[in-house]
Amino acid sequence: MKQFNDAITCSYPRLDRYISEYLGLIPRSQLKTARIKTIQLDGKSVKLAQKVVEGQQLHIEWELPTSSHLTPQNIPLSIIYEDEHVWVINKPQGMVVHPGSGRPDQTLANALAYRLQQSHAELYNTERPGIVHRLDMDTSGVIICAKDADTHQFLAEQFQQRTVKKRYLAVLDTPEVTPARGLIKNYIDRSRRIRTLFVCGEDSSRGRFAATGYRLLHRSDKYSLVLFKPYTGRTHQLRVHAKNMLAPIVGDPLYNPHRHPSELMLHAWKLQITLPGNNEPSTFMAPAPERFYQCLNIKKP
Repeated sequence: MKQFNDAITCSYPRLDRYISEYLGLIPRSQLKTARIKTIQLDGKSVKLAQKVVEGQQLHIEWELPTSSHLTPQNIPLSIIYEDEHVWVINKPQGMVVHPGSGRPDQTLANALAYRLQQSHAELYNTERPGIVHRLDMDTSGVIICAKDADTHQFLAEQFQQRTVKKRYLAVLDTPEVTPARGLIKNYIDRSRRIRTLFVCGEDSSRGRFAATGYRLLHRSDKYSLVLFKPYTGRTHQLRVHAKNMLAPIVGDPLYNPHRHPSELMLHAWKLQITLPGNNEPSTFMAPAPERFYQCLNIKKP
């Protein structure tokens, strides 16, 4: 039996999202299969759809199905920075952040579980040990992970409040990006026709608001290198905004599936976030990978 008992530190529209996205206790996909014995706000039983308000006292008791056990695996990681609170990792393209349907192991979560199992049991025993945010499987680059529960909450709060600054590099499937810089603003919703895809629209009743800044960095004969600055964090946001407002990202298997090369040209280049014990934010970078230089036919400095 697992327990959590603490004050709500950030208002959230739904309790299930607060538990899964903010606290990282139970993946949202597993909340219905988890054997929740008790879930209370201020001592009163509530439903998972309940809105939560900062200052409320949350108490949960639950068990996860045996089949959801996360196996620790000694997977090599490219560590950009490490201290007693965090790892900052350069995630390779193709690595899944946490287990899901069809991918039970060889994920970043499995690798972190291996590193946490001896010294940080409170995170090791969760389903997403140390995971604060995520990158798509085909996206490479900077991702920050927590070594303890207090750090996880400290970092997650910054993502929720949108004080974290992120920059992405992308190669677009066009030599012309016009205008050369701009701000994309609209609403993103899951496609009603193909549920694995997301679409853009202007209707606020169908989707969540999304904003992305962009700037052209380089042109080749076939492609354009663009810097993306996301102001929101919607699923597939950069990939959808690129396809609908500029041009698809080269190698995108969902939004540009019939074009070559076959590797997604999207890279989390820079992350700025405040670490525990610091007053000023720290900036971490993962250099553009080799596939970018090959695609753009430019020499690596």
